[in-house]
Amino acid sequence: MAGAWSGGAGSEHSANRTILAGKHLLPALGSRRLTELTADEVDRWLVGESGQLSTDTLAKLLSILRQSIRRAQARDLVQRNVALLCETPKGTGGRPSKSLSLEQASRLLLAAEGTEMHAYVVVSLLTGARTEELRALTWSHLDLEGDTKAIPPTPPSIQLWRSVRASGETKTQRSRRTLELPVLCVDALRQHRHHQLGQRIRMGERWLDNDLVFATRYGTELDAANVRRAFRSVAAAAGLQASEWTPREFRHSFVSLLSSSGVAIEDIAHLVGHASTNVTEKVYRKELRPVLTRGATAMDGLFGGRRAGRSD
Repeated sequence: MAGAWSGGAGSEHSANRTILAGKHLLPALGSRRLTELTADEVDRWLVGESGQLSTDTLAKLLSILRQSIRRAQARDLVQRNVALLCETPKGTGGRPSKSLSLEQASRLLLAAEGTEMHAYVVVSLLTGARTEELRALTWSHLDLEGDTKAIPPTPPSIQLWRSVRASGETKTQRSRRTLELPVLCVDALRQHRHHQLGQRIRMGERWLDNDLVFATRYGTELDAANVRRAFRSVAAAAGLQASEWTPREFRHSFVSLLSSSGVAIEDIAHLVGHASTNVTEKVYRKELRPVLTRGATAMDGLFGGRRAGRSD
């Protein structure tokens, strides 16, 4: 089984799938010969994992197993793919994402000042960029000056055109977007650039110039664990329960804060790189304002309506 999986890892180019297989699949089924593996064994394994894994993760594991056996079939190492006879059981519900309130977000920005996470926190929270996009962000995709002489003038901007996905592409084609940078982002990124320049000088030949905005002390790409640990340190300093928050919730907070301030869902969908407002409503339904008030307000203005409970 281990040999069959190692062949699949190369074709998928997916670190996450490799980690999943190494943590959950190989310890349970890795010692079994594919010719002896039965559908009942696979079912029992999946049910056993369902108490600790989400349904989505279980489906990924089953997909990994099916692909591994399929590769073995192509080499005439096994006759049938027993994993195709199995279905994904229902797993745990998973931890729902949440969003920061304005007060919490303000505390977090303050706590991040002077830390290595300052620019990352500011850009993530104020642009809604995905973690995978920021980890792949290069200086060549930032314009911190803009052009005041252009007609019309162009503001400082960020080009979210890449991600750390295996292909280097963003989540979808529509996710490729260029956004104006808020002033706080420009200031934080200028400070970060100055700090990184000093780091490059100190590291000398050990620095690997990948043009990355957010990088390790050697200039290499940050991994998700790096970002998560640094973020939780800032969250704790801000008085939040650090273990209950993850970097991806900056994006949820971005949507929530914009929605609360009255920004139209069409604009929010464009800013977060969604193909339609349907996607935004589905993914961020908890963050969007539950009642759209603009229509009612307009009609009250047209017809002189009175709000319930208000006396003449």
